[in-house]
Parts: sequence; C-alpha cells; structure tokens
Amino acid sequence: MSVVDAARLDRSAFQIGALDDDREEAEYWRAKSPEERMEALELMRQIIYGYDPATTRLQRVFEVVELERG
Repeated sequence: MSVVDAARLDRSAFQIGALDDDREEAEYWRAKSPEERMEALELMRQIIYGYDPATTRLQRVFEVVELERG
C-alpha cells in the first residue's frame, strides 16, 4: 500500500467553514513539529503529482552527436 493510498479521505466526517477563516488551520500547523509539517508537505506533493517513491523508473540519457558534413 502506498503512502497516497493510506491517506485516503474519510468522506464520513466533514466540517463546513468559511474559506477566509484561517485561524484554526494556522493553530493546527503551529502545533505540529517541523518533521510532521515536512511529512505533510511530501504527502501533498505525492498526491498532486502522482509520484510514488516505491516505483522504479528508467533514467533517460541524452547524447548530443554532431553530424559530419560530407
């Protein structure tokens, strides 16, 4: 199970609030340690870009070759 799969949204619990009220969110993140904030940031990056660090990828190597005139 990937990190993204483990962080699925619980749709049974939600709260409605004003978008311009950031006080509670700011308090929540201030209560977290720097390590927890970085973990949350990495999780958001993986969700947004669809990145899974467990997968292996091929490296692409480009080589510039000059053609001979002749």
